[in-house]
Amino acid sequence: MTMEIMVASLEETTELAMKLADLLESGDVLTLEGDLGAGKTTFTQGIAKGLGITRTVNSPTFTIMKQYEGRLPLNHLDVYRLADGEEDLGYDELFYGDAVSIIEWAHLIEPDLPADRLAIEIKRIDDNKRKFILIPFGKRYELLCEELKK
Repeated sequence: MTMEIMVASLEETTELAMKLADLLESGDVLTLEGDLGAGKTTFTQGIAKGLGITRTVNSPTFTIMKQYEGRLPLNHLDVYRLADGEEDLGYDELFYGDAVSIIEWAHLIEPDLPADRLAIEIKRIDDNKRKFILIPFGKRYELLCEELKK
């Protein structure tokens, strides 16, 4: 059950992310795919805001992972730089712990991803418009998408 949501501004992107954040539970995994400038970090900032995180959230491109504390802890990973590497970052501890994990460029570590997760593709339509394609893997994420529709 794929779900598509159109947004027409940065504010709508943030609102969508905050709505999703309200539904997130400990251990949830979200993967984000989209071209540079599609809005992956903006979306993650909205999730963080929805989780009550007050620290500045920016892309962890050069550090690979940043962690934040809020209603739920948040692991924000950007695995773009791992495309050619065989690094073991302890994904099991990350993906099966208490935190919500958001992984940008997740297709690069596909074999390491949990089977159950919410895949989100962001398509840039123009300077402001974005199409979010949500693809749930597993019953938990199917239910989450159903709740998001309401």
